Amino acid sequence: MNSSISRLQRALFATVQLEPGEGRAVFWSFSYFFALLCGYYIIRPLRDEMGVLGGVDNLQWLFTGTLLAMTAAIPLFGWISSRFPRRRFLPYVYLFFIANLLLFHVLIGTGDIHVAVARAFFIWTSVFNLFVVSVFWSFMTDLYSNLQARRLFGFIAAGGTLGALAGPALTTLLVQPLGAANLLLMSALLLGFAMLCIARLGAWADQRPLNGASPITASSEPLRGSIWAGVTLVLRSPYLLGICLLMLLFTTLATFLYFMQAQIIRDAFTDSAQRTAVFAAIDLAVNGLTLLFQLFLTGRLIRHLGLGVVLIIVPLLLAIGFGALALAPLLSVLIVVQVIRRAGNYAIMRPAREMLYVVLSREEKYKAKNFIDTFVYRSGDAISAWVYAGMRSLGLGLSAIAFIAVPVALVWAGIAYRLGRRQGELAQSSASAAGGTDHD
Repeated sequence: MNSSISRLQRALFATVQLEPGEGRAVFWSFSYFFALLCGYYIIRPLRDEMGVLGGVDNLQWLFTGTLLAMTAAIPLFGWISSRFPRRRFLPYVYLFFIANLLLFHVLIGTGDIHVAVARAFFIWTSVFNLFVVSVFWSFMTDLYSNLQARRLFGFIAAGGTLGALAGPALTTLLVQPLGAANLLLMSALLLGFAMLCIARLGAWADQRPLNGASPITASSEPLRGSIWAGVTLVLRSPYLLGICLLMLLFTTLATFLYFMQAQIIRDAFTDSAQRTAVFAAIDLAVNGLTLLFQLFLTGRLIRHLGLGVVLIIVPLLLAIGFGALALAPLLSVLIVVQVIRRAGNYAIMRPAREMLYVVLSREEKYKAKNFIDTFVYRSGDAISAWVYAGMRSLGLGLSAIAFIAVPVALVWAGIAYRLGRRQGELAQSSASAAGGTDHD
């Protein structure tokens, strides 16, 4: 038994390239992301079904409602992070969402889901997903140095992918015997476990220097500043503005595909349970492919190709995918493109995109990053939703919209490459200012 565990440990250290003192933190980071995404993916198929019940032709209104809800949440997050230390405001965020899940458990548990409740749940879930994941990655970029991020973020992201695999699998198995409302309770329990992971990571961080800040400063003092500091930080930084543009292009193409998916699946299946099962099956396919990439490919790609090259992989693949959709706008083609886009985003684009923040200040990592990950992200969703609806009202079909998306993907690739190069320059400058090394 001991020899088997020893071999497993050696294999893990070789795969992840762990260094002494990192194992405990990586375990809790991995577990933290597992709990978050498992909890989200348990309810994601339900969110997609609520979108259908709310009306496919009204999706642009749901995206606009999400943007408005996100706009209201940003100053609240800014107020909390400015007045409470990290060890306190991170749990507050998750306690708030646990309370929301308990409320929706009561509303959905009545059996007869009102269209207003369906729309509210769709909007809430869209806000919930972005906020909890954004806070997670802000915490990770605060815990780990640039070199650590390049080695470890791919593996830590794999924890989320395992959770994303477990979530839809649990939904598929349990939605019939337990009912959708009780799945919300499972999601709430997983958020509670995420709070435990935060506490354990905080204890580890208190014993080590954190990415240029002392442990006491990093965990025990609030970020200070205005509740709108995230906005002003972005407007003053060309680098952060570039990340905003990257995010807008990413969300535009993701929204186009989401609308195409909703239309085609609505037309292909008439039964609500069948649609929910199809959404869950797509999630399983995406997350299985993502896990393989994260465990064996992501870290190696970043080490050998560099951040700039890795950041262009997904937009280039998506340009090819939209080209294929322009020629053959079929369900099978769309599902393949959607799986490639989402798996590529989770396995490659997301960890690489988070590395763009490692070289920034703590206030930028939390406030500016949260503003970009929430408001800018959902602004892209809302704007592109109305653009898509406008193109459809003008008579453009799926083929024409897919053709228009090809140059958008190419522009995204160009911006991503320049941001990756700039991140390397900032990391080198920081290392030189610190004495010539980027320490782990």
